[in-house]
Amino acid sequence: MPAPTVLLVEDEPEIVGLLTDFLAVEGFGVVAAGDAPAAIDALERNGVDCVLLDVMLPGGSGFDVCRRIREHSDVPLLFLSARGEDDDKLRGLALGADDYIVKSATPAEVVARIKAVLRRSDRSAARRRRFGRLEVDLAAHEVLVGGAAVSLTAREFELLTLFVTHPRQVLTREQIFEQVWGSWGDRSAVSVYVRRLRDKLEADARHPQLLVTVWGVGYRFDPPAVR
Repeated sequence: MPAPTVLLVEDEPEIVGLLTDFLAVEGFGVVAAGDAPAAIDALERNGVDCVLLDVMLPGGSGFDVCRRIREHSDVPLLFLSARGEDDDKLRGLALGADDYIVKSATPAEVVARIKAVLRRSDRSAARRRRFGRLEVDLAAHEVLVGGAAVSLTAREFELLTLFVTHPRQVLTREQIFEQVWGSWGDRSAVSVYVRRLRDKLEADARHPQLLVTVWGVGYRFDPPAVR
């Protein structure tokens, strides 16, 4: 599967370069954004596993960016800020951040805390994930579309879980088959089960908006953009 990706929202090039190097050594991909609008745009365009977000940004506050992200996504999010006052920390955590790091921390500590948040996120999959009209509770195995419960088989739910945990990432048919079915079997099962999910989740299965075909490659889960 693709390496975990961090969206680094920071306007100081030196910090971006340093953290990118440290994260790369630990096997992370990095998508960088230098201001608030670019952060929202990057989140819409890229499948990321974690957001590292500065508080003071050109074009808007990191707190505002966090609020907009939390309206649509439970992606793990950490603040990284020169502002270490308790009021700022409490405000950031109250907005739904998973951690608040003061910039006096070493790059190695930042990476360690990103790893810790990702581990906690993996263990606490009970949080309901919302993508527009689609809601998925990974722990309870519940799926709602427009508030109405949708019944999925165990295999359908496993496939949906793979998609919703890798939004906007193109997954090849081979990757999907190995993750959901294993190494042996009929690869055509992938297209059959994608079609079943579309029938149950899409407003118009003939013109899918969530489970999009990437011709010649595989499929991509395209949740609604953050507004």
